[in-house]
Amino acid sequence: MLLDTASLYFRAYFGVPDSVRAPDGTPVNAVRGLLDFITRLVQDHHPDDLVACWDNDWRPHWRVELIPSYKAHRVAEETELGPDEEETPDTLAPQVPVIAAVLDALGIARVGADGYEADDVIGTLTARATGPVDIVTGDRDLFQLVDDARGRRVLYPLKGVGTLQTTDEAWLRERYGVDGPGYVDLALLRGDPSDGLPGVPGIGEKTAAKLLATFGDLAGIMAAVDDPAAKLTPSQRKRLDEARAYVAVAPKVVRVAPDVPLPDFDPALPDEPLDPATLEELSARWGLGGALQRLLTTLQR
Repeated sequence: MLLDTASLYFRAYFGVPDSVRAPDGTPVNAVRGLLDFITRLVQDHHPDDLVACWDNDWRPHWRVELIPSYKAHRVAEETELGPDEEETPDTLAPQVPVIAAVLDALGIARVGADGYEADDVIGTLTARATGPVDIVTGDRDLFQLVDDARGRRVLYPLKGVGTLQTTDEAWLRERYGVDGPGYVDLALLRGDPSDGLPGVPGIGEKTAAKLLATFGDLAGIMAAVDDPAAKLTPSQRKRLDEARAYVAVAPKVVRVAPDVPLPDFDPALPDEPLDPATLEELSARWGLGGALQRLLTTLQR
């Protein structure tokens, strides 16, 4: 089981009231909410291995070089060295280091790679996996990793993690008319305002799906632009032709990296804390109480 950790703690933050606080009054709704998410996931799905995938760089420079608008609207401050600072709610930002410390003390693998997003870590671990993989994320971009033959699916939270949409190839084809790899082509044609991806003007989701159904993939669509006999409307042909520069680089931006260099780690789900003393200190300081105890009880299964 691979967790898109930031996606989940953002959901916890907005789903759990900020009246949930530490003894000193600091909100810990994201911390406690994420712990309850993990408890529920372990209870419901019984993974042998679980990795909390981490954004060491939420807006990698190599993606921005290709598409400068990539996540630009979410930048709080640009930095010359290291990742740009992401716009994060004032009461969430201080909780992120606490989440990291708690996961580390528990012994739950927390894995990131400098210059890459959690999505890329997930893509790499999925590519390496020899058995089934469940990816837990609220980011539709990871639908591209769905592969029934290899037992790879996305569990997409609809409400907390108690109600998860199981995204497999049948669901993708019914909803979008594409398979996992085809979702990359659909996403880049349609665009995604939440990621600052412009898409091809005038080509929405339904049109993109129809073009992919007709021409097979992005390469087939662009070949049709150069074929006067191809069944494209004049406006579609014109818009796709004008978008060639974007279409040439967008796949690299949208596609998750399958070969990120990762540190050595143990993905096995622990049955007892790695560092009980530190965990006890964190629990007392941040008032993690029942949320942490529920997870510890579940891990002792």
